[in-house]
Amino acid sequence: MSAPLVFITGASSGIGQALALRYAQAGWRLALAARRAAAIETWAHAQGLGGDRCAAYAADVQDVDALDRAGRECIARQGLPDVVIANAGISIGMDTAEREDLDVMRDTLAINLLGVAATFHPFLRPMRERRSGTLVGIASVAAIRGLPGHGAYCASKAGVVAYLESLRGECRGDGIRVVTILPGYVATPLTARNRYPMPFLLTPAQFADRALRCIDAGASYRVIPWQMAIVAKLLRILPNAVFDRAFAGRGRKRRRHE
Repeated sequence: MSAPLVFITGASSGIGQALALRYAQAGWRLALAARRAAAIETWAHAQGLGGDRCAAYAADVQDVDALDRAGRECIARQGLPDVVIANAGISIGMDTAEREDLDVMRDTLAINLLGVAATFHPFLRPMRERRSGTLVGIASVAAIRGLPGHGAYCASKAGVVAYLESLRGECRGDGIRVVTILPGYVATPLTARNRYPMPFLLTPAQFADRALRCIDAGASYRVIPWQMAIVAKLLRILPNAVFDRAFAGRGRKRRRHE
């Protein structure tokens, strides 16, 4: 119980699993949440992590009450985390002209945006009472500008950035740090089927290592890798007409039925 504790959602694969491994390598205890708790337990066993080092919690981040229960169970079972990482997310293309894609947008916002707030909810009040803790939200460089065919995903991640900025102001003076991380392209199941170039692609392990250093440093906002930060800033200042022409022929994210 003397080792620090990190709580991570979406920890059964991709970025979440890579973050879990990196924290385990650093000697932290793990509280890992995902819909597939059995997958987490199998992974933990393969890594040689016993029950004293890692606990799995079954929760779908779309289910606010289930996530609240998982957080409270974590506190009762392992103690109050030092770091909470809201990582779970989905990335699906949409076409507003298609009725079924409005459901995609609803689900994307529920998981990617509301899920972040729901992840933090059970820990925020106890952290304020303790006057310490770090809340980390995983956004995306897709938050910088809206990309054709990516409306749901871009909107959700832009919402994450704005929400975390608001939360950071609310937590000022409480001893709680709020960290916003915007990954560029990371080789995960979410990006494996993208049909467009992915510059500066990182492995999950590379991203996790840089993210851990960013969180430890207490950065409030960081784009990973740094090259994508430059790209993001350039995209932000492009006039709309230039931006629209530049992305007119870009491949669109696959829709749910694809």
